[in-house]
Amino acid sequence: MKSAAVYARFSTELQNEKSTEDQIALCRAYAARNQLDVVAIFEDKARSGASVFGRDGLMQLMDAARQQRFSVVIVEALDRLSRDMEDLAGIHKRLSFQGIQIQAVHDGTADSILIGIRGLVGQMQREDGAKKVRRGMAGVIRDGRHAGGRAYGYRAIPGKAGELEIVEDEAAIVRRIFTAYAGGRTPRDIAHDLNRENVRPPRGRLWNASTINGNAERGAGLILNELYVGRIVWNKVRMVKDPDTGKRLSRPNPRDEWQSIERLSFGSSNSPFGSRLTL
Repeated sequence: MKSAAVYARFSTELQNEKSTEDQIALCRAYAARNQLDVVAIFEDKARSGASVFGRDGLMQLMDAARQQRFSVVIVEALDRLSRDMEDLAGIHKRLSFQGIQIQAVHDGTADSILIGIRGLVGQMQREDGAKKVRRGMAGVIRDGRHAGGRAYGYRAIPGKAGELEIVEDEAAIVRRIFTAYAGGRTPRDIAHDLNRENVRPPRGRLWNASTINGNAERGAGLILNELYVGRIVWNKVRMVKDPDTGKRLSRPNPRDEWQSIERLSFGSSNSPFGSRLTL
């Protein structure tokens, strides 16, 4: 009887925590039918298949493979190992070098052709899913709702996707910053004053000049945030993953790709300013 390891993975924290348990049970049943002795189980919970980085279970699997602890790896489907063509091919190459087979419950024993096909399909499905998410977010903007991250001075209304309400204590700080800036105070001076008074910043431990004046190319920072004048702007940046580190990085989009809509309620009674403001 050949020794086997089981690997299971699910993608996001929104998925059922029992997903890996279900996959493992399925793989154990497959092993029993095929006279395979499961000697190790590895899993990654809430980890994307777009990269091998940050997947401790997969790294432990590959370490155990180098130690020749098993001769077969069982997965529910090949996209559990990876949904990236290059990564899936690399995993297969390294396991094959160790004389270890990959057997998928739904696909059978993996060879180079199957790895190529499943790698392509998995990557296409992942990229198509990302496009559909962006399309959905564009629809949120057309409806006059907010599709971005949290903006200082506002918070999301529970149960009302894309709807915002004012955080009064933060709104007072926003008014103060704009008043001081319009009066000639520099972002560095404003940040210094807020830190001296121990005012909590939007993120991190301290206010700094860039928190206030931001980046003109990206339209970032409090001064450049058009939400404060009743205009929702989206698609300022796109996220890309560094293939060497697995880290997600933001890249600015050209201004002609930005999407915006006037939302007067953010610039009137629901604005931190109480009325529209032009800088």
